[in-house]
Amino acid sequence: MLRVRCLRGGSRGAEAAHYIGSRLGRVFTGWVQRSFQSTQAATASQNTCTADDKATNPVPKDCPVCSYNEWDPLEEVIVGRAENACVPPFSVEVKANTYEKYWSFYQKFGGQSFPKDHLKKAIAEIEEMCNILKREGVTVKRPDPIDWSVKYKTPDFESTGMYAAMPRDILLVVGNEIIEAPMAWRARFFEYRAYRRLIKDYFNAGAKWTTAPKPTMADDLYDQDYPIRSVEDRHKLAAQGKFVTTEFEPCFDAADFIRAGRDIFVQRSQVTNYMGIEWMRRHLAPDYRVHTISFKDPNPMHIDATFNIIGPGLVLSNPDRPCHQIELFKKAGWTVVRPPVPLIPDDHPLWMSSKWLSMNVLMLDEKRVMVDANETSTQKMFENLGISTIKVNIRHANSLGGGFHCWTCDIRRRGTLQSYFD
Repeated sequence: MLRVRCLRGGSRGAEAAHYIGSRLGRVFTGWVQRSFQSTQAATASQNTCTADDKATNPVPKDCPVCSYNEWDPLEEVIVGRAENACVPPFSVEVKANTYEKYWSFYQKFGGQSFPKDHLKKAIAEIEEMCNILKREGVTVKRPDPIDWSVKYKTPDFESTGMYAAMPRDILLVVGNEIIEAPMAWRARFFEYRAYRRLIKDYFNAGAKWTTAPKPTMADDLYDQDYPIRSVEDRHKLAAQGKFVTTEFEPCFDAADFIRAGRDIFVQRSQVTNYMGIEWMRRHLAPDYRVHTISFKDPNPMHIDATFNIIGPGLVLSNPDRPCHQIELFKKAGWTVVRPPVPLIPDDHPLWMSSKWLSMNVLMLDEKRVMVDANETSTQKMFENLGISTIKVNIRHANSLGGGFHCWTCDIRRRGTLQSYFD
């Protein structure tokens, strides 16, 4: 999933406002306050099981899709592809989410393939990662290969594609439902096509399938004059709550959400706006509560290299991007772990991410984690937590914008719906 570094719930009207106001201590804008009050008008999403089943486990018995959190025993997963990956055109939303030192790379190679030799190594790394997952007893599915260099045109914009490398960016599994995110980058508008075969198979086997409203991605969705010139600019704009995406229409990447049973957390970021968060909150109410949290992050985009929930009552919190609502977790008895400084060298290309992909890990269960083979200090951290490490090298795959959590979307984990905050 694309990681430049850098949550959900919803309950009934006044209860939601009281819950988040008291638990997060966050003062929301008038727009957000009004949107929370609208919960009374939101209807519960329907599913295919009986009312009695819903009270204990809302997933149909034989449904192949079932996942409520980030740590229950992993049984089936989608792993992305690096094949045919293309550099996105250097549009305003791409500029706002990438490092200045790589801007010339985007300007020169936008619409073309990422370096062929680098892609070849990334493909081999991900193939080995798939083999290791299979040896650990996990069923692995892959998206279809697509030519992402083909130019496309809508009534509002023209672009080429990017890749299907990061299923976590576009797919969110909540219970037996697969939700397709609308995305926010024009280069990712048609990315869902690579996953449609898989999703149709899951749907035909009993899963729910929801596609969020597709944004037009017209010019009005973006602040065309977003004034990024330096890191200082990024910090200032983030502190002011200003982002390259506007509230013109809903947009979000699935990777800005992270799950903990009935409580799902989301950040407002460069690719996820408040309208997108509100759409998700209404859609999932009243069974799930969507909470918006924030970080001291100059360029928020995707939450799992900033705040990665790895177990019941256990979260990795990036020390460089502290969470403003961390007391919510501490008061609930959660253990907050600060991961060590990443070891990735400065000269390794990270075109769309930060070094903190070191904490972007994939939990196979509460006691097993897939972690970068080069990040020995992160391995030691997990071992001190009593978690066994499965070491895999995806250093070249990291360059495309994601770690293990990004490169995967868990389809089925063996577990039931629980609440970890009540």
